Amino acid sequence: MTPADLIVVGAGPAGAAAALAASEAGLQVVLLDEAFAPGGQVYRAPPPPLSVAAAARGADDVAGDGLRAAVAASAVVWKGGARVWSISGAFRVDAVTAAGSESFTAPRLVAATGAHERLVPFPGWTTPGVIGLAAATILLKSQGMVPGRRTVVAGCGPLLAAVAAKIVAGGGAVAAVVDLAGPGDWLKALPAMASRPDLLRQGLGWALKLGAARVPVLFRHMVTGVSGGETCETVTVAPVDAEGRLTGGRSRVFDVDALAIGHGLVPGCEIPKLLRAAHRFAPDAGGWTPERDVFGRCSVAGLYAVGDGAAVAGAEPARLSGRLAGLAVAQDAGRLPDDVFAREAGEARAALDKALVFAGAINRLMRARPAMVEAIAPETVICRCEDVRRGEIEAAIAAGAREINQLKHFTRCGMGPCQGRMCGETAATLLARHVGSREAAGYWTGRPPLRPVPLADLLGQFDYADIPVPTPAPL
Repeated sequence: MTPADLIVVGAGPAGAAAALAASEAGLQVVLLDEAFAPGGQVYRAPPPPLSVAAAARGADDVAGDGLRAAVAASAVVWKGGARVWSISGAFRVDAVTAAGSESFTAPRLVAATGAHERLVPFPGWTTPGVIGLAAATILLKSQGMVPGRRTVVAGCGPLLAAVAAKIVAGGGAVAAVVDLAGPGDWLKALPAMASRPDLLRQGLGWALKLGAARVPVLFRHMVTGVSGGETCETVTVAPVDAEGRLTGGRSRVFDVDALAIGHGLVPGCEIPKLLRAAHRFAPDAGGWTPERDVFGRCSVAGLYAVGDGAAVAGAEPARLSGRLAGLAVAQDAGRLPDDVFAREAGEARAALDKALVFAGAINRLMRARPAMVEAIAPETVICRCEDVRRGEIEAAIAAGAREINQLKHFTRCGMGPCQGRMCGETAATLLARHVGSREAAGYWTGRPPLRPVPLADLLGQFDYADIPVPTPAPL
């Protein structure tokens, strides 16, 4: 059992910033992450011995190197390759690491676990060769691999251009970029996006690369189906309206071997849910989010939630929210003078307010479109882990399921290895159509394990003789 003043779970921009701010104030901090190095999804580092060629390095690579250097130079205890599977009490964190099963304790905990993708199912979405936009960025950033020889990139938000441009730069072909948003949506977002000239320039750079490669961009279109046997062979797309409803316009079919697709991001707030913190449904922040103050304090004493794991907003707002939480932890622990806290927190809050202008515009582009869920056919798989189809979900609702956990009990939807991360949004949206709202539909109850772990990793090495046998009771 390793004691500390603070445990931070997640080492992306938010978690690293929280850990560094608290450590600088003199707290003993343990920073845990599944990855081998800090950085999170946005600043993911290639695993050794791979590296990013100098000519291919971008702003994210530089920022990631800076983050990792800051953690390495600090007093933060870094635990990479740590899969956190249980959190209990106030607070005990259990994780599987390279050293085996380890436990950490601290009176304060920062949850900075990032977001996961929203993907609205369609016929053929489980075909090999269909991957999420975030999965595509992992391939491109950490492995230097393109998803396929010829790829359709589809969905919504800035990851479309980012992934497509990286595929082109990596030597792959992009058959088309298929965007749910229209040109008018992007123009409407432009004034807010101008608040971050650096990111706006980056986005324009991606667009120029796609233009130079003559990649067609289909606005107000969505993927309606994928065909193929052992791999993706064709992708069909069709025009939609602003809410994602098919307009009846002409469909187009692309011969490809890969589809990278994503319909926005959802806060990965499993830790606050597990600890029974209060939540609210906030569509503009990605979905269910823990109730918290500006410093990340949740309704559970000693628990702080930051970054995209608390409300989807992007890397810079995540970093600033993490710093605010780290400062608050230090002040709450009596380790940071009030005047220093007021000055540093004031600076971070002002910067966060400015960064959230850009984030708000991007979130509106990535908003959920319930009409896409309404159009899902009865035979389409919703939960790929347990092979649960829409027709089975509708039958369970007709049989009396009125809350998402009851639906889970009726159908096993959400009981697979992904623990409902892939199917939860769609299942809850389907249920909400019958019970009135997403609030009424509820959310999965958080339970351990937070991540699947092999039982052998928890048990470790032992012999039969090591098992304690109690002395028999006297007769």
